[in-house]
Amino acid sequence: MELTPEAIREVLRENVWDPELGINVVDLGLIYDIQVKGERKVYIEMTLTTPGCPLVGTLASSVEAAVKAKFGEDIDVDVNIVWDPPWSPEMMSAEAKARLGF
Repeated sequence: MELTPEAIREVLRENVWDPELGINVVDLGLIYDIQVKGERKVYIEMTLTTPGCPLVGTLASSVEAAVKAKFGEDIDVDVNIVWDPPWSPEMMSAEAKARLGF
C-alpha cells in the first residue's frame, strides 16, 4: 500500500478506536488533516471530543503506532493535537451519528 493521506486515513479507520465510544477516530471526526511530507514523514492533525479528555496520550500514540505498523517503523509520524476548530457531533460520519443516536 502506498503512503498517501487516503491510505493513512483508511488505516486509522480500521485500527484506532475511541475506547469509550467504540467508534474509530476517523468516523468520529477527530482527524482533521493528514499530510505526507517526503517519502517517510507523516503529519497528522487531530483533536479529541473534549480538551479534558483523559485519552489524549493514548489516542495520539495509537495513531502513530497504527501508521508505523502498516507502513514501517522507520516512518516519522508527527501527531499534533489541536483544539481549533473545537470538535462537535456534526463532525461525525453518518454511521457514527446513527450508532450514537444522533
